[in-house]
Amino acid sequence: MRTLYVSEQGCYVRLRQEYLTVWRKQDCLTEIQLPQLEQVLIFGKSQLSTQAIRACLWRDIPIVFLSRMGFCYGRIMALERGYRHLSRYQQALAPVDKLTVARAIAGAKLQNSRVILQRQQRKRPLEPVAFAIETLGYLRHQISMANSVERIMGLEGAAAASYFNALGYCLRNEAFPFIGRSRRPPLNPVNALLSFGYQVLWNHLFTLIEIRGLDPYQGCLHQGSERHGALVSDLIEEFRAPLVDSLVLYLVNKNIIKPEHFIYRDGGCFLNQGGRKVYLSAFVQQMETTISLEDRQEPRWHLLTRQVRAFQNFVYRPVLGYAPYEIR
Repeated sequence: MRTLYVSEQGCYVRLRQEYLTVWRKQDCLTEIQLPQLEQVLIFGKSQLSTQAIRACLWRDIPIVFLSRMGFCYGRIMALERGYRHLSRYQQALAPVDKLTVARAIAGAKLQNSRVILQRQQRKRPLEPVAFAIETLGYLRHQISMANSVERIMGLEGAAAASYFNALGYCLRNEAFPFIGRSRRPPLNPVNALLSFGYQVLWNHLFTLIEIRGLDPYQGCLHQGSERHGALVSDLIEEFRAPLVDSLVLYLVNKNIIKPEHFIYRDGGCFLNQGGRKVYLSAFVQQMETTISLEDRQEPRWHLLTRQVRAFQNFVYRPVLGYAPYEIR
């Protein structure tokens, strides 16, 4: 299944028989068959015809509207898309079971971040990176013994500060200095890449969670609200380092992304139209690459589906636990 990204401004999405077609003025930029489509992501000022919207609703294809910088405004989805049944199971989870999953997810995040640094350290050994690797190992052990979600979040925050400090040393392109994480708004190109990448991944997970009938607002590690999908924020933690951070390192160190791919406005730094196109192209290529999963060759997209399904199984049978995604 594929996602249709509409990142160029001023586009119009139309229905032509069993195809969605993307037009800009008189030019058809791309088309995709509806049976192959999983979701539509619209970045910025583009429009869809009523016929295209109806066709997506009929086939349970969510349409997501985002700002050009990746902020999600909302979704259009079919009425029958609900999660009331599984939501009751999620609300009924025992605190001890939720704490166990919170430990597992946070521990996996630190493990995956640590592995990314270890890979970079083998290429170019640096003392600050070695120190962060040791720190993440220690904090992961502390998380495994944490007796509250608040304690886990505190340890995870300390780990993130150490990790992002070390990540700056792994960036070998002098045009992209990075001394730490900044959000809302991102203050430099590397932070702009990270924020945009996390938002794209977040929207993919949100859709998969709803497709499986789970309530995206009921999590174990993060606190939900009317506008915050706690379960999405939980499950994305396992994938930040292996799917987004590693891709950002690749794009920057290989000089694929360039300073002219960014704009500065409203006190922040953001990808421009060309930059979004470069990132999304690389992201899709990465996610379509096949890897070995459960003795089968599957595209990386399947990793997301597998973990959502694993959490669904945990909700039905908490005694089985939840095994997060970890890289080696």
